[in-house]
Amino acid sequence: MKFNPNIDTSMDPRTFWEETYEKASPVTSGKPSAVLERFVKDRPVGRALELGCGKGDDAVWLAKNGWEVTAVDISETALGYARSNASRNGVKDRIAFEAHDLNNSLPDGMFDLVTAQFLQSPVKFAREKILNRASQQLSLGGLLLITSHGSRPSWSWVAEGTVFPTPQQALDALLLDMREWDLVTVDNFERMATGPKGEKGKVTDTVIALERRA
Repeated sequence: MKFNPNIDTSMDPRTFWEETYEKASPVTSGKPSAVLERFVKDRPVGRALELGCGKGDDAVWLAKNGWEVTAVDISETALGYARSNASRNGVKDRIAFEAHDLNNSLPDGMFDLVTAQFLQSPVKFAREKILNRASQQLSLGGLLLITSHGSRPSWSWVAEGTVFPTPQQALDALLLDMREWDLVTVDNFERMATGPKGEKGKVTDTVIALERRA
């Protein structure tokens, strides 16, 4: 999305994201996030928690690969798109879609995977605290997989000149007790990406992948 200097950062998060998805097309790419596929495709299946499921492509991919998924978003419109996506792909019975303002609540239960792919917002969002809380819902041996923007593509709403944290800074901000975790990767990865209007460009993804120590 293009940077919009007129975004009211004090806006109610539910209202902001509802308006955002109401303006968006329900059409999806039909593909999972590159990082999710890379780090999860060879793991044993189990229960997955997806934070910020959007239109549902990641949840659908997980379900198609045998995972039982709880997929969360703040926007009921996004969840409607995601449910339709799951129905089209024949996996609606493997995904529980739930509406949550993650500033206030998370789904109950323990999970073998917690995935947060570009869980970022220009409005009020206690991202690091939310991710820390969600990490506590991982079973022993479970994977915490977080991807954030490490560069600014031309279609981003992020202001030009923004300085992005290093992978280590992003990890440190989560305030995890690293004695409880085995490091899979904390690094930047480059890929070619397509924007919402077909824009093409190289982007950097900051990836944190940790396993809860058994």
